[in-house]
Amino acid sequence: MNSADKKKLRAQAHSLKPVIMIGQSGLTAAVMAEIELALDSHELIKVRIRAEREDRKQISEEICMDTGAALIQTIGQIAVIYRLNPDK
Repeated sequence: MNSADKKKLRAQAHSLKPVIMIGQSGLTAAVMAEIELALDSHELIKVRIRAEREDRKQISEEICMDTGAALIQTIGQIAVIYRLNPDK
């Protein structure tokens, strides 16, 4: 994905609200299942990660590796994630 595509996706994500919140329990199997569902139905999602900075980076990278998605942007506790749904 090139920078122009990421810029377009960042603009689309601006008006979105976080659909997934990761809290004290961290990244559980149930949370991963919800992320998969959200990516299948929306393609572009925001995830709120309530953790320390290093943990947030690690969690967002783990989400992208496990789901095959691309990390578009992180600002504070919000990560913007995109995965193309070929069925749409």
